[in-house]
Amino acid sequence: MSTLVIVWILTVLAAVAVVLTRLRLRRDGAAGRFSISPVVLHVHFVAGVVALVLWVTYLVAPDDSLLGGALVGIVAIGAWWVTSLCGLLILMRWLPARGRHVTGARADGWSEGPGLSVLAHGGMLVGVMVFTYAYLQAAV
Repeated sequence: MSTLVIVWILTVLAAVAVVLTRLRLRRDGAAGRFSISPVVLHVHFVAGVVALVLWVTYLVAPDDSLLGGALVGIVAIGAWWVTSLCGLLILMRWLPARGRHVTGARADGWSEGPGLSVLAHGGMLVGVMVFTYAYLQAAV
């Protein structure tokens, strides 16, 4: 399978992860052991949208245009890394807690446990590594 096809598939999956994270954590009673700062969630969403718009623009724009240039690609990759790192911070809500006043993990209607979050944000990290590799190898 071509590198470009893999990049497009991972781009769509990354967009789904950004949107579903926003939908899943938009209220206070989200699943997990800890609550997540709204700032981290907001940065995750904004950086994800910026990354998606710039990355798709970079992929579809001609190489000799301003929008298809190296600067747009680098900024998009940087935004993907910010999104991925915020996603890993969001995953921290599932870390085990110890202590006298610890409550159990909250569940929601999306899934039982952290499986969906690990899949989405672990996949996002792998996707960003592939984006970075493809960019550095001039495969996109």
